Amino acid sequence: QAQLVESGGGLVQPGGSLRLSCAASGFTLDYYDIGWFRQAPGKEREGISCISNSHGSTDYADSVKGRFTISRDNAKNTVYMQMNSLKPEDTAVYYCATVRSKFPICEMTSTTYNFWGQGTQVTVSS
Repeated sequence: QAQLVESGGGLVQPGGSLRLSCAASGFTLDYYDIGWFRQAPGKEREGISCISNSHGSTDYADSVKGRFTISRDNAKNTVYMQMNSLKPEDTAVYYCATVRSKFPICEMTSTTYNFWGQGTQVTVSS
């Protein structure tokens, strides 16, 4: 059974760091673009980053650019999101999602993606 499982969330103080993981099972990520999204209470789901399969090109939302870094390890069938300099406004449930690659570059539009993980909570608070 195909699954995406996020992990690594938790409670962190402002300025701190977390690394989220998105592990795939039941299929290989080699042929897929991966996106990271987040949703805070009362807000719409926001695309924050993505990574393509072939060229490994990446993109970031302005809200996280320079603080978050997406990477993938196809050997481990896992994608990571290193989050540094965390702010209270980064508090949200974080999701990863996949879509079969079609283009050299990835997209951060949620409707592009058709397979989602269950999410992991990130809380930034002192």
